[in-house]
Amino acid sequence: MNILHMKYAVEVAKLGSLNKAAETLLIAQPNISRSIKELEADLGITIFNRSAKGMDLTPEGEEFINYAQNILKQIDEVEMLYKQGAPNKQKFSISVPRACYISDAFAEFSKSIKASPAEIFYKETNTQTTINNVLNNDYKLGIIRYAGNYDKFFKAMLEEKGLCYEMVAEFSYVLIMSTASPLAEKEEITFDDLSPFIEIAHADPYVPSMPLSKVAKDELPDNIDRRIYIFERASQFDLLSENPETFMWVSPASQKILDRYSLVQKKCIDNKKIYKDVIIYKDGYKLSDLDKHFITALCGSRRKFIK
Repeated sequence: MNILHMKYAVEVAKLGSLNKAAETLLIAQPNISRSIKELEADLGITIFNRSAKGMDLTPEGEEFINYAQNILKQIDEVEMLYKQGAPNKQKFSISVPRACYISDAFAEFSKSIKASPAEIFYKETNTQTTINNVLNNDYKLGIIRYAGNYDKFFKAMLEEKGLCYEMVAEFSYVLIMSTASPLAEKEEITFDDLSPFIEIAHADPYVPSMPLSKVAKDELPDNIDRRIYIFERASQFDLLSENPETFMWVSPASQKILDRYSLVQKKCIDNKKIYKDVIIYKDGYKLSDLDKHFITALCGSRRKFIK
């Protein structure tokens, strides 16, 4: 397999066009097209679906490009490592759920990054993507979240995949809503109180070996008729702040965040479910100094946010 052909395929996948890739790489378009056909022939797969609109990845192509990106990244790292005078770069990468205490820990951790070159990745996403990031996408650390009643499923899956794990936090979700929301005036909130309102959700209905329909039903109660799915926290908070009809289930937030967005945090007396946040990394991976700094900051933030 030709590494150069692999680079061409990655660029075409990125831009979705042979012509655009040719312009970027300063190579004739027919040469790139021929190289990709040779690569597909070598691998015995079709990487791209070709149409008048451009080049779209096939399912096999998506899998190949994922591997190719990792291989090319490692090649770049090896070249940089052995170039004379190349600086020793600090590296840290983590994939996490959306949580105020985790982002607070990351902000505190950022103060420990030295003046020398650094490459830091912090990605907020769902549990399934985090596991994949740690296994396949060169993220060294991950934090996953799941309901406590699925503990044995996740532990068995993590062990099967060769991932080490350690619990970071255990908590019940709380509700947040605008200070102008009618819910903010209630001393006690029940599930029935929530039914007329709009839920802002980023549910991640994934449990190994469990039917998706069952998990989704457990995670998304049936008494809410209106939901808006938003996967970026700042947009969630903006919407909560501006629309008094909305609410969201979250891990405990800080008063600083609540004040910034004019929000109120409340408990729901009907909510008995416990969630667990678990840090994961590959078996055999040795924690770096930056990893240890982050974990120290994480423990500090957990004590502040989760009583």
